[in-house]
Amino acid sequence: MKKRILKIARLSTCSLALVAGLLTKTLVASDKVNSTEQVAGKPNYVFIFVDDMGWTGTSVQSDKNIKGSRSDFYKTPNLEKLAATGVIFSHAYSPAPMCTPSRASVLTGMSPAQLHVTTPGPVKKASASQKMVAPTHLNYLEEKQITIAELLKKAGYTTAHYGKWHLNGGGPGKHGFDAHDGETGNKGPGVYSDPNPKDIFGITKRANEFMEQSVKSGKPFYVQLSHYAVHSPTKANSKTVKIFEKTAKGTYHKAADYAAMTMDLDTSVGMVMDKIKALGISNNTYLIFYSDNGAGTRNNRKENFPLNGGKASLWEGGIRVPMMIAGPGIKGGMYSNTPVIGFDLFPTICELSKIKKGLSDKVEGTSLVTVLKNGGKLKRHYEELVFHFPHYGKGPKQKPQSAIIVGNKKLIKDYDSGELKLFDLDKDIGETNDLAKSNPEETEKLHQRLLAYLQMVKAQLPTVNSEYDPDAVSSQQRNGDGSRFFSRMDKDKDGKVSKSEFTGPARRFSRLDKNSDGFIASDEAPNGPPQER
Repeated sequence: MKKRILKIARLSTCSLALVAGLLTKTLVASDKVNSTEQVAGKPNYVFIFVDDMGWTGTSVQSDKNIKGSRSDFYKTPNLEKLAATGVIFSHAYSPAPMCTPSRASVLTGMSPAQLHVTTPGPVKKASASQKMVAPTHLNYLEEKQITIAELLKKAGYTTAHYGKWHLNGGGPGKHGFDAHDGETGNKGPGVYSDPNPKDIFGITKRANEFMEQSVKSGKPFYVQLSHYAVHSPTKANSKTVKIFEKTAKGTYHKAADYAAMTMDLDTSVGMVMDKIKALGISNNTYLIFYSDNGAGTRNNRKENFPLNGGKASLWEGGIRVPMMIAGPGIKGGMYSNTPVIGFDLFPTICELSKIKKGLSDKVEGTSLVTVLKNGGKLKRHYEELVFHFPHYGKGPKQKPQSAIIVGNKKLIKDYDSGELKLFDLDKDIGETNDLAKSNPEETEKLHQRLLAYLQMVKAQLPTVNSEYDPDAVSSQQRNGDGSRFFSRMDKDKDGKVSKSEFTGPARRFSRLDKNSDGFIASDEAPNGPPQER
């Protein structure tokens, strides 16, 4: 080595330039060799996991037969490019209607019901206004549960998790991730503002650097970008907001700041796609885009239309989400109507990476490889998809529920009212026509299948509240109409709120003033018109 350096030192400036060029080519060739070694080995995975994005939260049409299955205001050109190169899953579901249980389920391949991780946050005592007592759930990922990251590490992969963790349990490092941001939740980077709103671009930068380092090392990788977007609070770059302030609003999607946050997220997706291409690993890398649950419906937003309900409920708006997968052997622009769920990703990645050892018999997901490669049908371990959310939420539709989907039929069980509701999703995606009374036999058949499944996975069920008081007033009932809003805002008591009376942000006034007449009428109030007591 010393002799080689001495020879180079004696060369002329011109020769040095020539040698420098040769060395550069050698280094580039070396990188390409490492990349080629990756291609010959196991595939890479880039998993973009979005927070609270609804089924219609992008400009990609989620169902080719439903024109209203994409946003009428948001713009996501990079996701459109991703969709053109991959499979769009029209019937993709999150394992739960809230983030923590969905994240635990996706990482382990097990349902929230089996994990007993069914809602975020601490265990709460039932109030006197609640008929049921929610079970004592886990709000963390147990260390004994085997994650996809742990299995991939044993198979020679390097792994990373950037962004929102929200699973406690010691953070990503305790669950198989080599590189990570720590035990993060909704706050911290989740409230960053311009120029790095919600750490969208920070997460992306770290992920891109990780991919580059992995390629140089010649090791296959799994990197998960768990974005804080598009969860509240809404944060976006000011330049992007200005774009949508000048854009005609949609019928259902209207908020310029929310649209801007969505577009900033989309820009980051484009940055990831560009990096994969620049590294020369497109033919050996799977890119997965998926949301942890449906969008919230705060302030009567029609965020999930044409779906019913939203986050923290088992109506379609709470659990049907956007999902796209692109990669080697996948035909671009293909739609799949096969019902799939987040914990299917676990066995899918295992099959693609030829991992067979270490798989628990408790894994409930089914590999999607047959769908990805040739549009084939799945042979599930269990034909039904079951959702279990035995908790009260903040909204009127957020009550203890379980649901089961078999084929085109969906049954929702409401533990609070004791009601069973049956819907035909092929004909009634908005779940407006309850078929339970006209189809009692089918309703009971699905109910028994639901109960059998919950018993099989040892799901925790809500119990009757012995301290229930039918005369007690819940916080939902106190704040569930526009009375409080009007008593605070309507200073001249004329039954409407003007701009001068409104004390909130200007953009919120514009959002509530649906007919743009300069006033917020009673039926435009955040929780509907005031009700008589």
